[in-house]
Amino acid sequence: MRCAVSLTHQAVCASYHPVMSDARSSESGFPIQGVYTAADLPEDLDARLGEPGEFPYTRGVYPTMYTSRPWTMRQYAGFGTATESNARYHQLLRAGTMGLSVAFDLPTQMGYDSDDPIAHGEVGKVGVAIDSIEDMRTLFGGIPLDKVSTSMTINAPGSVLLLLYQLVAEENGVPGAALNGTIQNDILKEYIARGTYIFPPKPSLRLVADTFAYCRAEVPKWNTISISGYHMAEAGASPAQEVAFTLANGVEYVRAALAAGLAVDDFAPRLSFFFVARTTLLEEIAKFRAARRIWARLMRDEFGAKNPKSMMLRFHTQTAGVQLTAQQPEVNLVRVAVQGLGAVLGGTQSLHTNSFDEAIALPTEKAARLALRTQQVLAYETDLTATVDPFAGSYVVEAMTAEVEAAATELMDRVFDHGSAVDAIEAGFQKREIEQSAYRIAQEIDSGERVVVGLNRFQIDEEEPYEPLRVDPAIEAAQGERLARLRAERDSGAVERALAELRAAAEGDANVLYPMKEALRARATVGEVCGTLREVWGIYRPSDRF
Repeated sequence: MRCAVSLTHQAVCASYHPVMSDARSSESGFPIQGVYTAADLPEDLDARLGEPGEFPYTRGVYPTMYTSRPWTMRQYAGFGTATESNARYHQLLRAGTMGLSVAFDLPTQMGYDSDDPIAHGEVGKVGVAIDSIEDMRTLFGGIPLDKVSTSMTINAPGSVLLLLYQLVAEENGVPGAALNGTIQNDILKEYIARGTYIFPPKPSLRLVADTFAYCRAEVPKWNTISISGYHMAEAGASPAQEVAFTLANGVEYVRAALAAGLAVDDFAPRLSFFFVARTTLLEEIAKFRAARRIWARLMRDEFGAKNPKSMMLRFHTQTAGVQLTAQQPEVNLVRVAVQGLGAVLGGTQSLHTNSFDEAIALPTEKAARLALRTQQVLAYETDLTATVDPFAGSYVVEAMTAEVEAAATELMDRVFDHGSAVDAIEAGFQKREIEQSAYRIAQEIDSGERVVVGLNRFQIDEEEPYEPLRVDPAIEAAQGERLARLRAERDSGAVERALAELRAAAEGDANVLYPMKEALRARATVGEVCGTLREVWGIYRPSDRF
């Protein structure tokens, strides 16, 4: 498959090769000119732009964008116990956040219970520990699930956590049709950049397709996947690589859903994406605009989508954690403001701004509130929401948009030359390209060619003291006690029967989410559900072939 997004702009090279010269280069490798003029604009600019809310959505996916309402302001939070995280969510809602974004600890992300030996030392460390429906009840206690939008950063067991969320909502009288939110559910990028996979790719893709089908029937307003370039960018991917590898993974998910018998316009409107926002403001704006244009053409020309919503690349953005420094951490407030500005000017649908102290530890309450206030200043004290796509027609941004589009398209073609995104992952293509980019960035920082304020230039002799948020190590023991009580009190026979039905569905071709939901309702744990699937599907090791 060749990417059907070829460019005609004469100033854009036919193939992408990073530029190494004395002239300043962009993060994606093309040269940045000292001055841009009308001669640098694509000849077919009007066709490339369109109108806001119309194909190819370069200027934004909605006609009015922020002039009618601002983006959704999310804050990524979750640590320790469900009780502690619930308290933080209530604080954020009181501070004016419009959507919750849940961070889970590593055992939960990997489908293990907190009392599993492999979880020792990691319980509650980088997110909240969720072992069963009881933890999920606590996590969302007192929160109106029909009024908030919830994003859950969970991949391999994404369907499990979604079902727990749905069960808690139903217990509170909120039907699935009233739920709004997103599960990340993007397993392919885990094989490329992050590593929190469980199963081999083929059954993992089946689980993604089952989730698409289930949500269409049961949770129709839920975004069933957030196809993520963020983690690849955090691993060192350039903006062009971030777009190319993310959209190539998106193509793979579309193919998997089509192979499962779903019609493209039945699931594509619920696809969403997740990108980073760096401090390189102009190129980031161009990146977002290029990504929308490429995806719109792919969905229309490659997959025959007819519904305009199927062609819209809707995305969440998070500011770049990898660019935060532990040195002079308050400078991160400035970085985050610039990054958030780029996301808004690029037309994001929702935004998480990192806290200034996240390079040191989990954010404190004050730091999280300041991060939210950054978004609120952008939304309510500037004129960013007064007009749609203010950079449209800009010589530099339009030229950069074409450059990023060309570079990303060429990289996508190189992915598809392997056969598919999965085939390219197996060959190590994306991982190798990202590692080369990351190495170049590290060299530039070490040499001082790439300035990082406070790290390799403008240092101070003595850092001010800072007291980070600390997670109580007793959490692991407390979670173990909760699990012991759960197992003693529940109907073990009902759990065993429900898990047997889940195993049978996994062995066959039935949608596994329906028996999975019943197992969770019977108080099976996250680890037991994922363990049942491990028994059937196996686990993935990097040396495996698939």
